[in-house]
Order: sequence, then structure tokens, then C-alpha cells
Amino acid sequence: MTWIAGTPYNDLPALPPAVDLESKKVLKATIQARTALASLDQASRRIPNPTVLINTIPLLEAQASSEIENIVTTADDLFKFAQDESSATSSETKETLRYRTALFSGIASMRARPLSVTTAIEVCSNIHSREMIIRNLPGTFIGSPVTKKAIYTPPAGERLLRDKLFNWEQFIHAGNDLDPLITLAVAHYQFEAIHPFADGNGRTGRILNILLLMQAGLLHHPVLYLSRYIIENKADYYRLLLAVTESGAWEEWILFILEGIRQTSLSTVQKIDAMHELETATQEIIRAVTTGGANADLLSVLFEQPYCRITSVMTRCKVSRPTATGWLNSLVEAGTLIDVRVGRERLFVNTDFFELLVRPDSATPSGEPTLF
Repeated sequence: MTWIAGTPYNDLPALPPAVDLESKKVLKATIQARTALASLDQASRRIPNPTVLINTIPLLEAQASSEIENIVTTADDLFKFAQDESSATSSETKETLRYRTALFSGIASMRARPLSVTTAIEVCSNIHSREMIIRNLPGTFIGSPVTKKAIYTPPAGERLLRDKLFNWEQFIHAGNDLDPLITLAVAHYQFEAIHPFADGNGRTGRILNILLLMQAGLLHHPVLYLSRYIIENKADYYRLLLAVTESGAWEEWILFILEGIRQTSLSTVQKIDAMHELETATQEIIRAVTTGGANADLLSVLFEQPYCRITSVMTRCKVSRPTATGWLNSLVEAGTLIDVRVGRERLFVNTDFFELLVRPDSATPSGEPTLF
């Protein structure tokens, strides 16, 4: 079997690969990644208000996953419009927010049926906000948009693609004694190699990774921020994908994914611990400068999103507008929040929380993003 970059790879081998996927190196790395992932899952489950994580980490994942596809928006815009996607002025911001919608819709769909090809189609359709179908036209290739030179040409033909996706689905549910993390690495390569949609394959595949971990019971909340690792190692990511195609270099690819899971899990645990410390400190400030210290919902409103509206405090805390405004103004005076005008609306920004969310951690390069 010969692979040629400019020819549809219709002979893409079926899963499982005809090689030993569990070398000593892979097994050792799997244990390390599983340990780190378990720590992340435990940290996400012990936090008093898991909505803090569910609302914020998936947005950062959406931003990073979209950035891989050169859809660039800022965390500032994402959080600013997170509660009202229709108000976003940038098409990039709207598209990135749809990634989060697609993730949550995928989680909801797994309550009705296991992860499947249908899940992938629904996820991709939600990313694009329109019905996506399995590719049925020729001409798709991965390569330079300038020179039109192909680096990889995925299989062609709807029937063939559906057959390969069915094999991908069977592999995920095979119960073949592979560790779920190894299954994830193999399945992610195969999905990207099949490239079943005209657009959105990368983002769909990265959402499927999270869904696979949740289905396996390794994560209870979608808080694995893996796309940032891929951005930081983008050249290696694409090089190793291609190496599997060219020479069956499965071990190096699997080790790369396992290391990403390990690094990302540990750095997210650090972020969660820092969130908890910041919540505790903020609660003390609330008690000192407002009459809302006894209202637990006020702290929740300030941390479920880094941007807060007066109406949000009124609704959650069941207080009048003057009371909600007074609390927020007091926190602005104390330096805990800043007051921002967006059109006619006032937004109150929990600046320390925002900076905690977007700052680089031990797995990311230095350089603080700016708020405005």
C-alpha cells in the first residue's frame, strides 16, 4: 500500500492499527496521564460551585481550539458576550462561542445515546450553525492555500467515508482492553485522517476528545483545556499526525497526546486551586464592604463569569436594583471590580478572576494578555 500526498487516501487502514499500541513507554506515560487526569477530575468535583468551571474553562478551550483554525478572538470578547452571543459584534467571537454551544450539545446528546458518528455530525453542525453533511464532493486536500500543494489528501466518496466512520465508531466502543487515553489518541488521529466534513473537522475532533473522556468516566465536567497544548506544539501536532500516515509512527503520536493530557490536567488543577483561593479572599471583601455577605449567590454571580450585570445580581440574589447597584459599586470602590460601559449597559469586571483565567500557567508561554 502506497500513500501519496496528492491522492485521496482511500486505503486509510481500519482500526485498530495492526501494531502493538502499548509499548513500555506508552504504558508508563499512560499511568502518568491517568494520574494527572484523575487529579483534575477530583479538583473539578470538590470545588463548591462547579458552574464556575463549566462556564469558564470551556470558553478558553473554545478560544484555543478556534485559534488553531486561525479563527482568532479575545478572551475579553468571549466572556463579555458569553451570556448574550447574539450581541457579539465580531464574526470570530460568534463562531468561537458556537464551539462552546457545540460542546454542551454533545454532552447533552450522550445522555440519550453513546458517542457516535451522529454525535460528530451534530457537533460539527452546531459549530457552523447549519446542517453539515458527510463530504460528497471531491477536491478536499490539506496543504498550502497559496501553492495549492497537498500535504495530505483524505479519503473521498461519501460511502467510503461512512464506512470508515462506522469503523471509527466501532473502535471507540470495542472494549478491547485498551486504556481509554490510548483509544482517544488513536481515534483522534483516525477522525482527522478521515476528515469527514468540508470544514470544522479539527474543532469537531477536539470536542469529541472531551466527550470520549466523559463517556469513559474519566471526567465529570468538560474542563480539559487540551487545545492550548496543541497551539503551543502545533508544528509537532501536524508533524506527528502526518508521521502516522507516512510510516505508522503510532508510539510517538500517542506519547504526544498523553503528555498533553498530563500537562494540561496538572496546569488546570493549579488554576482551580487558585480560583478557590481567590473566591475565599473575595468573600471576605464582600463581607467587609457590602451588606451582601450573607447572600451566597453574590459570590457565585461574580465567579460564574468574570463579567457581571446589575440584572444578574438582582435575579440571582433576589434583591432590588438599588441594592444590587450598591453592592457592585462598593466592590468597585474596594478595587475588586471595575465598571465598564458597553453601549448603554454597565458591566462589572472581576479583574483578578479574569487575569487568573487567561494568564499563562506552567504549561504555557509567558506574556500576560491585556483586559482592554
